[in-house]
Amino acid sequence: MVKAIRFDKTGGPEVMKWVDVEVGEPGAGEIRIKQTAVGLNYIDVYFRTGLYPLPLPGGLGMEAAGEVTAVGAGVTGLKAGDRVAYVARPPGAYTQARVLPAAQVVKVPDALSDEQAASVMLQGLTAQYLLRRTYPVKAGDTILIQAAAGGVGLLVCQWAKALGATVIGTVGSDEKAEIAKAHGCDHAIVYTRENFTKRVREITNGAGVPVVYDSIGKDTFTGSLDCLAPLGMFVSFGNASGPLPPIDSSEFAGRGSLFFTRPTLFTYIAKRSDYEAMSSELFDVLVSGKVKASINQRYALAEVGKAHADLEGRRTTGSTVLLP
Repeated sequence: MVKAIRFDKTGGPEVMKWVDVEVGEPGAGEIRIKQTAVGLNYIDVYFRTGLYPLPLPGGLGMEAAGEVTAVGAGVTGLKAGDRVAYVARPPGAYTQARVLPAAQVVKVPDALSDEQAASVMLQGLTAQYLLRRTYPVKAGDTILIQAAAGGVGLLVCQWAKALGATVIGTVGSDEKAEIAKAHGCDHAIVYTRENFTKRVREITNGAGVPVVYDSIGKDTFTGSLDCLAPLGMFVSFGNASGPLPPIDSSEFAGRGSLFFTRPTLFTYIAKRSDYEAMSSELFDVLVSGKVKASINQRYALAEVGKAHADLEGRRTTGSTVLLP
């Protein structure tokens, strides 16, 4: 038996329970992992609260890293002792050990720690597809990233800067503004006292930006659209403040033939070849030092309720790892 977090009803952090679970032997095409670090992400909150429905009772957590302890029949390229990481569905990463398909994991380079790998599989691969595929950022672009001091935000700031972009970011406090600036954000806008739309227009001399990456949702939707240049792209990749309102397509026409997309990571990594290529590029930029995994909070997995409360209360910055 191992310990894991389970919940049987939606609600606040208190619905998560630290319980004993059985982890069996891996079947054909599967591996068993002893997990050493688990990533915390806002999507975990969406599942816990029921915004994103899950069959219950169930588990939480989308990403982790650890050591392979057993491999099932037909598994090639992996063996006991290998260090691996993953981002995978269904949720269930909040556990000390897990059996899952071998196709859902990638090997971790020696130059990266398990904590680093666990903290970037969801957020780092999200930054990769946002910057490299959804809207391919190029040198000379000026971009806007909402929640610039968050986990994805700090990775986007660093990576976009390495690509030669000028980065504008929104943050909730002066402290977070300093953190964002230290990670490549050229203009950190404290949205609690500044009109971010007005500031973006000032920074761009009225032109607006070609892309807005927005994980906030309801509270920033209209303002984000107003930051875009004609033919700009609004990328909605989260709903931290709540779901977007019903969308009227004339909103995009009237602001200059804007583009709208609601990407999800699992569409981008659905093909194993894409998953491997994206992970390889992510690990390469981390190993090179161009992008650093900012793990600013660590909690025992058994204390995940406090981690969720701090995340929802916007008391965290960068990435958070849970230690089994």
